Amino acid sequence: MIQTLKRLMTVREVHAHCDIPCGIYDPIAAKIAAQTVLKMVVRIEALDDGDMSNEAGNSFFRYVAVKEEHAELCKRELNILSNDYFKPEHLEAHPDLPSKIWGAAKLASANKQGVDKEAAEGLVAAVDEIATIFWATKGVEYSDPVASVRFGT
Repeated sequence: MIQTLKRLMTVREVHAHCDIPCGIYDPIAAKIAAQTVLKMVVRIEALDDGDMSNEAGNSFFRYVAVKEEHAELCKRELNILSNDYFKPEHLEAHPDLPSKIWGAAKLASANKQGVDKEAAEGLVAAVDEIATIFWATKGVEYSDPVASVRFGT
């Protein structure tokens, strides 16, 4: 009988930010992801090319994996803001917003494809531009005074 119930009541796993809008949106997740991408690029570039040790190889592969994971996370967070938070009235006030989000997503993809400090810095800057617009829609002036501390500079 339990087997029959299991067949009849198939449960599928789904993934979504909000099927019931919670109203809690914040570009900080995208910002931290972008900063993580930059930090991993900095660490990759700091590796000694001549070091063939297992430890160096392990570090390299871990940095690359984290860089790519966070570039994808950044894209996902930007997509959530784009699709779930920003409304037509936001686009009227900020007509360049879709191109900014598209450009940031392209930078995230570029950071998955290679190791380029300029592209990583561009991703952080692009997310900051989107965060500025996001907070403007709430009547708040955006600043991230702890960015350098979070980043570890």
